[in-house]
Order: sequence, then C-alpha cells, then structure tokens
Amino acid sequence: MKVDYAKIDDVNGIITITLEENDYADKVKKELKEIAKKHAEPGFRAGKVPAGIINKKYGKSVKYDVINKEVGNALYEYIKNEKLHVLGNPIPQQGADFDIDAKDFELKFKVGIAPEIDTHVNKDLHVPYYKIQVTDEMVDTQDKQFRRRYGKQEPGDTVDGTALVKGVITELNEDGTVKEGGIVVENGIVAPEYFKNEDQKNIFLGKKVGDVFTFNPAATCDANPAELSSMLNVSKEDAENHKGDFQFDVKEIIVLKPAEYNEEFFKTVFGNEDIKTEEDYKKAVKELIESALANDSNYRFTIDAKNAIVDAVGDLVLPDEVLKAFLKEQNEALTEENIDEEYVHVRPELTWELIKEAIAGQFDVKVTEEDALNTARLIARQQFAQYGMMNVPEEALDRYAHDILKDKKGAQQIYNQTGDFKLFEAIRENVSADEKEVTVEEFNDLFRNDDSAE
Repeated sequence: MKVDYAKIDDVNGIITITLEENDYADKVKKELKEIAKKHAEPGFRAGKVPAGIINKKYGKSVKYDVINKEVGNALYEYIKNEKLHVLGNPIPQQGADFDIDAKDFELKFKVGIAPEIDTHVNKDLHVPYYKIQVTDEMVDTQDKQFRRRYGKQEPGDTVDGTALVKGVITELNEDGTVKEGGIVVENGIVAPEYFKNEDQKNIFLGKKVGDVFTFNPAATCDANPAELSSMLNVSKEDAENHKGDFQFDVKEIIVLKPAEYNEEFFKTVFGNEDIKTEEDYKKAVKELIESALANDSNYRFTIDAKNAIVDAVGDLVLPDEVLKAFLKEQNEALTEENIDEEYVHVRPELTWELIKEAIAGQFDVKVTEEDALNTARLIARQQFAQYGMMNVPEEALDRYAHDILKDKKGAQQIYNQTGDFKLFEAIRENVSADEKEVTVEEFNDLFRNDDSAE
C-alpha cells in the first residue's frame, strides 16, 4: 500500500492511497472463511458450504468492507504519523467510476489543513484591563448585609424596615366598620419589608404594640393570589373576593438586631482567626469585594483580548469546502441550499477556536487533573457562598469538587472552563495589559451596546 500527499494550497491537499491486490486479498479470504464456518445455505450445513457459493454470495461485499477498513486505517495513520493538522473529515474524491471488481485501487481524499497562525500575542499587543474601584459605600453595603445575615431576631418596641409584625387581621366594610362574618386572622404575621407597595409599607413603619390601623392586604402584593391567600389564611380562589381594607391590631413586633462587631462575628463571616478588630474586618470585606470584582474585570479582559487578537490576526484562509461538508455531516438540517448562510455565522467561531489552539501551543497551555479540581473547588466555594456559607471546611469543598467531576458532562465543562482560564491567563501575562481604574458605572457602560459581549 502506498500513501502520498499532494498540496493544493496552504489549507487544502489530496491524500492518495494506492491499494494493490496483495494488500487486501488475504484478509478477504480470511473473512470469507469465517462466514463459511457460520452460515448455512440451502442444501448445505454451516461449515460445509462450497467456497464458490460463499464467494459468489458474499465476495464483493466482504471485499468492499475490507478495502474500506484498510483505506480508512491507512488514511488516519498517515494523518497521525505526518502530524497533519486536519480540519473536518477527509472528503472522498472518487465517484461512480469506482469498480469493486478491479484488483488494484487508487483512492483520493481531499483534506482541509489548519492554516499557520501568527497569534500576535506578545508585548506589542495592547489590551485594556479595567480595574473596578471599591468605594466606602460598597464596603458599608456589604457590611450591612453580613451584619443582617448573622444578626438575631428579638422583640422590638417599634416597627422598622426589618420587622415582622404579628397581630389580628380583621376584614372591614367599605365604610371602615368591621365586616360581619368577614375574615379574622387571629395570629396574622406580615413582613412590610417585602411589600410591593411603598404606601402600604409606610403605614406599618413606626407603629407600636397596641396600635390599631387600616391597611390593604391586596395592595401589599399586587393582589397575587398565592401571597394573599397565605396572609389571610384562605384559598387562592377565595382570595380574589377579599381585596378591600383590613384592620391590623399589633400584638407583637419582632425586629432584626444586626450582629455586633466582635471576634465571634468576624470568625462566622470569614473563618479567620487573624481578624480581631473592626478595622481588620472592614479590610477583609474590601478584599472580598475586590476579589469578586476581579472576576468581572477578568471576564471583560477575555472579551477585549479576543477582539484585539482576532483583529490582529485578520481574516484567516480556511478550507471552506471541507468545513462546509463537515458541518453538513454533523447537522441534517444543513443542506446545499442553506449551508452558505449558516457558514457565515459559524466561521468566526471556527476561526477563534483555531486561534485559541495556536495560542495554547505557543505557551504550552495544558489542563491537568489538579487544575480541573481547583476549578471545581472554586465553583463549590462560590455556590456555598451564595447561601451565606463563607467558611466551609476544605474537606467539604474537596468532596463537593470530586462529586462535580464524577459527572462526565459536568467534568467536560470544568475542563473547558479551566482551559479558557489558563489560556487567558497566559494571554494576560504575554500582552501589554493596560490597567485602567474605573467606577462600577463606567465598567457597566462598557457592556452597553457592545455586541461582542453578548
């Protein structure tokens, strides 16, 4: 068997495989013998069928299968051994002139080759890196959230913005008198903080135990049947019939007392023995915000770096015919009539994938199992943090991370995410990242009307 490669242009070539009879004949004979052992024919038991009958009935199909397998193996071994960076799948070039009765065969395959790419990832390439300012207001807001999250509920004298108000809820007539046979909720409880109507919320603020006043339950929740039925202890269907005013007789007020600044609170939030003073705590809060905003800055950098690199590389020459054929193989909905239109949308992403691959090769970016595990740990930590669990033990994070990687689909996403992270880390280290300090508002403005950020 002989395999040759002929270059058509920089991104297209022809692989020719010449197959002679002695390359496949013995394998065909062996396959036919195996068939003879297992197949019976009219008048003959399995193993007793004459070779001529077996050959006549199965010879051509076996020959075709053997040749197809031999050629396929030779094709992909050649690509592998010659380190051809092939895109898509090889396209067979022979057509109706293929004659299975011939002894020798010459089969041609058109292959698409990835172009040589100068990534331009070097210090001559300038990419903005936006660092978001952390203001005192941000620190104060985060501090209040922590103190509230880890605060305690206790009896209060006056309804404030955090209070739960308990009392008797009584339905009224239009003239403000108590409705005979109307709803009376003896152990009613409301949280004005979550009212959708500011006027209704303000009715409660400042009230004390023993105060009696009028409010409208339906107005507090935009007459949502589920919320109204819960407040009035009636069915969702019946809630529709009670959209008038009610009386509220305050029996108890529960307010949220924010956590006090002390070592127990600091440790609850950060799990850090070194934080002992309010100053240390505020500094840690600021660092926490900076870390979160750094993720946003890094994300924006990926957008700007991609745009800068793609612009620097310019329009790549690709083996379009081969890639279109490959896309049609992968998607039955693509046809000769619509492939060109679809390819226009797909081509930029194909180009970027090739550029990423070139950058990964340039800086030897590889993802190890430990890299993926670290990403899974980070995801686990972020998920726990969403539920206010800031100091989860490392053993728990490890178990959760390993569980994530046990799922094949989830593991692949983790590896892809880690690969992109390491890729852009390499890009940032090797281009000129021009740091610019911006406010949150200025940073958010970058994404408005920015199609590349979608």
